[in-house]
Amino acid sequence: MSDLQIIDTGADNIHNFWFCGYKSMKQEGYRRKIDWLKQRFGEGMKFKVLHSDSDGAVGFIEYIPGEYAWRAIDAKGYMVIHCIANYWRQHRNKGYGTLLVEESIKDARKENLQGVAVVTRKGSWMVGKELFLQNGFAVVATAPPDFELLAKKFASAPSPAFKGDRDRKLSQYGQGLTIICSDQCPYTAKAINEITATAEEQYHIKPAIMELKNYQEAQDAPSPFAIFGIVYKGKLVADHPISNSRFKNIMNKEAG
Repeated sequence: MSDLQIIDTGADNIHNFWFCGYKSMKQEGYRRKIDWLKQRFGEGMKFKVLHSDSDGAVGFIEYIPGEYAWRAIDAKGYMVIHCIANYWRQHRNKGYGTLLVEESIKDARKENLQGVAVVTRKGSWMVGKELFLQNGFAVVATAPPDFELLAKKFASAPSPAFKGDRDRKLSQYGQGLTIICSDQCPYTAKAINEITATAEEQYHIKPAIMELKNYQEAQDAPSPFAIFGIVYKGKLVADHPISNSRFKNIMNKEAG
């Protein structure tokens, strides 16, 4: 693995590493994500950094026991992968993604869990399902529009599942504009600030901000990814962090 090593982080050293393009505590998204992680380590959160002596942080994987997962799924008894990333092109297609996935499998076995699960979606900003299929995962459930829940089971066990009742979840947001967010993703802070300003200045709408503060609220979110969503007039129009330009395109279509 050349000069690469996998570093198991915790509350005492997580601030030593950058991730998702964020490097400084001066950046709101980085700071909020660090604080969020420190609250999750006590729930069994693992945040492992793929580190290079020459390039620094090359990638990472984040996972947590399913009972505490920040995804709208029922995955008790499984380890749930939230995120996995490999930043540098020169480090891709070398099996490093598999090395990180194997860390989650190893820890799930160590904790006597039933397997490992992950939510993916076509065309999303998250890693696709191919990496997981290559490592023995299988699709066990689907949700609209194109979410897939994959699991690698260690033995015969009930499969994890998406949590339903989507209509009930959406109905609580009414007919206005609501931004659902959590600090699980560092991109949400920037997205909220920009989208809120645009909504007020260009569309004369003051959005309601619903911050998910715990895993129970995340698991009851209307989108399987849970960490970010935009609901407009009772419709989920975005289910992951989006750019300000993408928000304008959505609003021009929905409000037109």
